[in-house]
Amino acid sequence: MGLDIRLPIGLLFSVIGLLLAGFGVFSEQGIYVHSLGFNVNLAWGVVLLVFGIVMVIFGNRRSALRPHAQRSSDGVGHSASGRR
Repeated sequence: MGLDIRLPIGLLFSVIGLLLAGFGVFSEQGIYVHSLGFNVNLAWGVVLLVFGIVMVIFGNRRSALRPHAQRSSDGVGHSASGRR
């Protein structure tokens, strides 16, 4: 199993966070009157972006630390534990 689930989840959260933060930056500030002037879209966009980046970093770090399959003399790949 080569794909770590943290990579696609991290990319998904990063894209959604970028979209939400971008909307918060470029939207009209008058819509934030109901939230006492607090830009909720920008704040949660940054939270989602940071979470997505952390997930991507952990997913890449895990795949970099994983030992690759070793080739034996018969051409069949074996893992470090000896299982196929």
